[in-house]
Order: sequence, then structure tokens, then C-alpha cells
Amino acid sequence: MKEEKNSTKKWGFWFSLAVAIIIVFNILSNFSQVTNWITNLLLILMPFIAGILIAYLLYLPCRSIETLYKKGNPKKFVYKHARTLSITTVYIMATIVIIILINVILPTVIQSFSDLIVNIPDYYNTAIEKINELPEDNILRSERVTSLIDNIVNFEWTSLLNFERIQTYIKSAMSVVSGVFDAFISIVVSIYILSQRKQIIAFLSRLTYTIFKEEVANKVKKYFTNGNQIFFKYLTSQIVDAILVGILVSVAMLILNVKYAVLLGFMIGLFNLIPYFGAIVAVAIAILITALTGGIGKALVMAIVVIILQQIDANVINPKIVGDSLNISQLLVILAVTVGGAYFGILGMFLGVPIVAVIKMILEDYMEQKAKNKEKIEENQI
Repeated sequence: MKEEKNSTKKWGFWFSLAVAIIIVFNILSNFSQVTNWITNLLLILMPFIAGILIAYLLYLPCRSIETLYKKGNPKKFVYKHARTLSITTVYIMATIVIIILINVILPTVIQSFSDLIVNIPDYYNTAIEKINELPEDNILRSERVTSLIDNIVNFEWTSLLNFERIQTYIKSAMSVVSGVFDAFISIVVSIYILSQRKQIIAFLSRLTYTIFKEEVANKVKKYFTNGNQIFFKYLTSQIVDAILVGILVSVAMLILNVKYAVLLGFMIGLFNLIPYFGAIVAVAIAILITALTGGIGKALVMAIVVIILQQIDANVINPKIVGDSLNISQLLVILAVTVGGAYFGILGMFLGVPIVAVIKMILEDYMEQKAKNKEKIEENQI
């Protein structure tokens, strides 16, 4: 009987392996069709994915407001309907922010950007005149620097970044969630997730313990909880921090009478989402634009003010928003941003840091478990 069982298991194993090989071969031989199928599926599911993302971003303020509503008398209406009222409050606040962004900030940014692109030739001519006034042995009059400036200016910026092209970019980016129906589905999904989040988590927990053994299920639950905290803390804190930095820098530049202040502040806040590299690149671009539009003196003053604001953000504002750090070294952050950007572009730069933090957490847990098992073996041998 044992030999028959072993033989059956062996044949079952080889049969499963053969089926797996055939499936993999068919997938690879029809890779383009599989890719198209996955792409179409993602497009169909995009409203649901957008809804999940919206709920994910609004979870923290929704939870905080719900906690405030529950501080009153348990018998009162506000306490009994705290979750519904918190979701309603959050969506009203989000709607107000979007209206302000669309009607106040975005038109100013687009207008400033269009004006900057149109005036680049004039700024270039002014810069060349000032460079020609410098002594011949000055580094700015070297052939390499002059050639670099010519290459930058001769690039067809107006055809790439004119107002019509910007509108085309925006329409292309929004095509995924275009249509009233898709937007409606996304909002409904996000509201459902926020209102039923405890039931959803409880269902996923039961499903995990049903599929896996208790030890494995405990680990899955642990990694899901910790990984979710890392991602949620990072995403929400970076977005809030970027908004605050953009506002502070814009106000400071307006006080200094820097041209395109709102545009530059918006750009620095947006680039601030990318750790280390983002802030450096944005400030360098802002200095160059300010030097062309307002002179080197104003550019230096602006640079000093922005760097001071960046330091205040890095040492005061950001730690207050983030709370506990992700506990990863600067070297890992730079590696995550570089690799993420190389393979997945801007999104990879943004998400590379929390992904590396989760991987680091899993590896540390694995090494700690291995060390404990090794200690147990050594104790038993003694």
C-alpha cells in the first residue's frame, strides 16, 4: 500500500510539473496576447483601483475625524453616526481642496509656465549678453559651457511644452479615469471601503487563516499590517509635506518678489515627493530660472531662503508629520530611488522607498528567526 501511495504521489508530481511547463510555454509563446489581456483587465478594473487608492489616501483623516466625533455622549446622534459623518466631512473637505486647486492654483501655474516658455529666448539673449561682458578667462565663457547653453536653448521647448501640448498631456493622463461613470464608480468604491473597512479586514483575515496554516497566517497578517502602516504613513505624510512645502516656498518667493513664484513653489513641492534627488533638482531649476528672470543676486537670496525652508521641513515639519521614521539608511533610500526610477520612472522613485522598507523588514525578521533557530540547536547540543 505504501509503495502504491508513493508511486501515485510521484506520478502526481511529474504530471503537475508537466502541466505547469505546458502552461508556462503557452504563456511565453503568446506573451503579447497575455499582455493585451492583462492591460484590458487593468483598464476595466481601473475605477475600482482608483477607488481603493482614494480610500487609502483618505483613511487617516477619516479615522481622525471619526475619533473626534466619538468623544461625545454615546447616546447622541453624532456618536452613533460617527463613521458616516466622518466620511461625509472628509469628502466635503477634499471637494473644497480640489475646487481651490482647479480654480485658483492650477490656472496661475499653467499661465506662469506658458509665459516662461514664451520668454525663454529673451532670457537666453539677456544671459548671453551678461556672459559676454565677463572676462575672457571666466569659466562661464569657456567653449564647453557655451555649447551646453546653446544645446539647452536650441531644444524645441516651445513645441514640447506649449499650452496646447500641456492640455494634451493632461487629457492623456486623465483618459484612464475619464467619463462620469468611472468617476462615480471610483467614489462609490472608496466610500464603501471607508465605511466597511473593519468588515473587509476581518474577511481577509479569516480567508488567510483558512488557506494557510496558523503559523504562516500569523506571518502574513504581521507583514500585511506592518507593510500597510509603512506604505500608508509614507504616502500620506509625503503628500501632506509636499503641499506644505509648496505653500511655504510660494509665499516666501512672493515676499521676495521672485517671478513665477507660484509655479516654482508648486514645482518644488511636487519634486519634494521624491526623496533627496527631488529637492535638489527642483531647487537647482528654481535657481536657474530666477537667475535668468531676476538676476544672480535675487537667485542667491532665493536659494538661501529655500534651503533654510527645506532644512526646517526636514528637521521639524516632516518628522512631526511622519512620526516614527521608516528606519532605513540614506544609502538604501538613494538606492531605492535610483533603481525605482530606472525601471518604473517617477512612480518608481516615489514608491521605491516604502517597498525597500518592507523588504528590509521581512529580511530582518527572517534573519532574526534563523538566529533563534540556530541558538536553539546549539542549546540542545550542549
